[in-house]
Amino acid sequence: MPDCPALLITAPGSGHGKTTVTAALARWHRRAGRRVQVFKTGPDYLDPMVLERASGRAVYSLDLWMTGAKECARLLARAAAEVDLILIEGVMGLHDGTPSSADLALHFDLPVLPVIQAKGMAQTFGALALGLARYREGLRMHGVLANRVGSVTHAAMLRESLPDGIPWLGQLPADTGFELAERHLGLRQAGEIEDLDARLDRAADALDGQAITRLPPATTFSAPPANPLPHDLAGHRIAIARDTAFAFIYPANLDLLRALGAELLFFSPLADESVPADADALYLPGGYPELHATVLATNNCSATSIRAFVASGKPVLAECGGMLYLLEELQDLQGRHHPMLGLLPGKAVMQNRLAALGLQQLDTALGPLRGHCFHYSRISTPLPPWCQARHASRNRDGEAVYRHGAITASYMHGYWPSNPQLMTAIFHGRAF
Repeated sequence: MPDCPALLITAPGSGHGKTTVTAALARWHRRAGRRVQVFKTGPDYLDPMVLERASGRAVYSLDLWMTGAKECARLLARAAAEVDLILIEGVMGLHDGTPSSADLALHFDLPVLPVIQAKGMAQTFGALALGLARYREGLRMHGVLANRVGSVTHAAMLRESLPDGIPWLGQLPADTGFELAERHLGLRQAGEIEDLDARLDRAADALDGQAITRLPPATTFSAPPANPLPHDLAGHRIAIARDTAFAFIYPANLDLLRALGAELLFFSPLADESVPADADALYLPGGYPELHATVLATNNCSATSIRAFVASGKPVLAECGGMLYLLEELQDLQGRHHPMLGLLPGKAVMQNRLAALGLQQLDTALGPLRGHCFHYSRISTPLPPWCQARHASRNRDGEAVYRHGAITASYMHGYWPSNPQLMTAIFHGRAF
């Protein structure tokens, strides 16, 4: 059973700076010569892009429901055997959600570091820290870090407010020089932040000389017995759109395809690249097609090759933004109408309000597929749903799944390791 220093970075809620602190810690230890593996709690694509840049390693999801406890254990044990430090960024607040970051910490006996945004706050800082530590029995409180601290005097007040047993691990100043810009789905993609590395280095520099940079205690991780996967996709070549318009891809999903024997071929619709000629299946992931709709609407090489691929009858899987690209039209937030590929009947309209969010499960004859949705658009289509996902914690319908010829499309983002047999069927074009 491998052991490794590990730390779960959390907060009282969203907006306290978890990603900034996790990224700063990862960059600080990486610059010190350590191998750092970062994980992200819950379903997320954007934070992991920044954390990957900070750590230099792909960032995997940990979620006791979507990923499953067994898969979480496998990922953590694999990391513990390979790296010098494991950092896990929590989701929302420490005790928010079912399952919560606290549930993950308790399940794997992880030490917890709350980051508290302290602007406009004094002694209440200590009350928040105490509440986070005591709300659930059994949590290991590693210490607390204050973010957006205004001065040395402010830091002293915050530190003095902490009760015995909750160590002060340091502070970050109120410095916009390393804060990360956001948009409607969260942070901007790492590739869109031109000075990201400079921001990460500046944030890491701000941690120098503080207790937060000391390695946390080692945690022992037990790997479950391995279940080798059959090579049901051996010899299968899967084309995958990947660029800033189509970037919402779980690395665990790609790992699964490779483990099943598939060869992955990447291309960029945004760069007007064609689908690789010898591909057997096509995957159009989610992303931000609405931000690049003008370019996508005029990129004829990609459009022609995707239309030809669909006409050949080979299987296509499109998730969220990938599904929008297949529709006839996309209307952006400014009310402009952009022609899309026209391979699915209907149109999508972007809106300022969140349309859907949450963990979902798709029940099929081949077993359940778990995943999530998060989108600001709505579609109108004459297609009847092929089947319907269900919300994980609410007894109501989730996202529809559409079948149109060889196309399978949905707003739902699947976590494919939750059902390898289903993903094999989809990429072979078989019914489920």
